[in-house]
Amino acid sequence: MSKMTATLRGLLAGAVIASAPVASNAQEFINVLTGGTSGVYYPVGSALATLYGENIPNVQAQVQSTKASVENLNLLQQGKGELALALGDSVKFAWEGNADVGFKEPLSKLRGIAAAYPNFIQIAATADSGIKTLADLKGKSLSVGAPKSGTELNARAILEAAGMSYDDMSKVEYLPFAESVELQKNRQLDATLQSAGIGVASIKDLATNMPTQIVAVPLEVVEKLGAPFVPGVIPAGTYEGQTEDVPTVAVMNFFVTHEDVSDETAYQMTKLMFENLPTLVAAHKSASAISLETALTGMPIPLHPGAERYYREVGVIK
Repeated sequence: MSKMTATLRGLLAGAVIASAPVASNAQEFINVLTGGTSGVYYPVGSALATLYGENIPNVQAQVQSTKASVENLNLLQQGKGELALALGDSVKFAWEGNADVGFKEPLSKLRGIAAAYPNFIQIAATADSGIKTLADLKGKSLSVGAPKSGTELNARAILEAAGMSYDDMSKVEYLPFAESVELQKNRQLDATLQSAGIGVASIKDLATNMPTQIVAVPLEVVEKLGAPFVPGVIPAGTYEGQTEDVPTVAVMNFFVTHEDVSDETAYQMTKLMFENLPTLVAAHKSASAISLETALTGMPIPLHPGAERYYREVGVIK
């Protein structure tokens, strides 16, 4: 055997030995899909990503800012995320394959983890716009969130239930929460409709910087909308200058995964979530509505077997 052949064999053997430990310690990725950084999805998702990265062996977790519900669900179907937050109506449309709202075919890989917290529709108008009621939006400029986002789907549904459409507005902007508020602060936009947890940072920013009117969604509009929408209230004092409770409409958010996530990983994601609720509440107070008692309420898709295992363990499912 030549000296060169022996050297090559030695190098190959060394390569095999060096690669063996890498395979045994291969990392799993958990990408948590959220929404804009000024909403509620992002801080809650960030807290979860940190929990998962620190507590699930051989897992590298990260949070991704997205256009929220519709994009998140499509990314899950494509295997480009392992956990996402999404609005209940969007999840229902995704499972059915509603092409009009951004789902070209039924997203059959989606699986449920848990109900999260309700999103409240919060319509904030600049005081000088003169908008005090939902009907006053006619002829005004309105931002409705990113195109075909959960917020934008909510906006369409609410306006329709109130007998209006985008055609009634002087202008419609399709912007994330923070960008919408920046336009309002610059007197370039009259109102923004945001579907988020109570006390969303963007509207807090607006109300702190200028006189703001929080616009009610009347009960008759909520009743016309029907499930999965329910009546809600934005408590007095939520935003600066808001002296009274404001009736509105709410819709539940859900934590969603997909069928290719292993049962063990889905189990750990669910378990760590419920065993660390104070950490999520510290990230955003909207997470205080997440509980085992409501974890399966209104779930519009099949539960992931890993999540089901946890719920059986703690007695939620008998």
